Amino acid sequence: QVQLVESGGGLVQAGGSLRLSCTVSGSIFSESALGWYRQTPGKEREWIAGITDGGSPHYRDSVKGRFTISRDNAKNMGYLQMSSLKPEDTAVYFCKIARVNDAYWGQGTQVIVSS
Repeated sequence: QVQLVESGGGLVQAGGSLRLSCTVSGSIFSESALGWYRQTPGKEREWIAGITDGGSPHYRDSVKGRFTISRDNAKNMGYLQMSSLKPEDTAVYFCKIARVNDAYWGQGTQVIVSS
């Protein structure tokens, strides 16, 4: 059974940093793409960063240069290093892994950036 658990969220001042972690149970992580998404109340969940199973990262324009996605296949872990945080980064952050025929989500972790 595949399960994802995010951690590392919290309250941080604008300009600060946080590192989110995504712990994946099961044996499919290394063959899956990893993505990070975020959602605020009343809005759709939005993709912010992804990394392929081969390690190629991609970012939403609004987080380029501030966020870094990475993965450690040996540990079944994914990460999102967030720097220069802004109040508009406040959201619940979710990780997702996906293969061609399936996808799995975590339950989310709250990030609050105070001004």
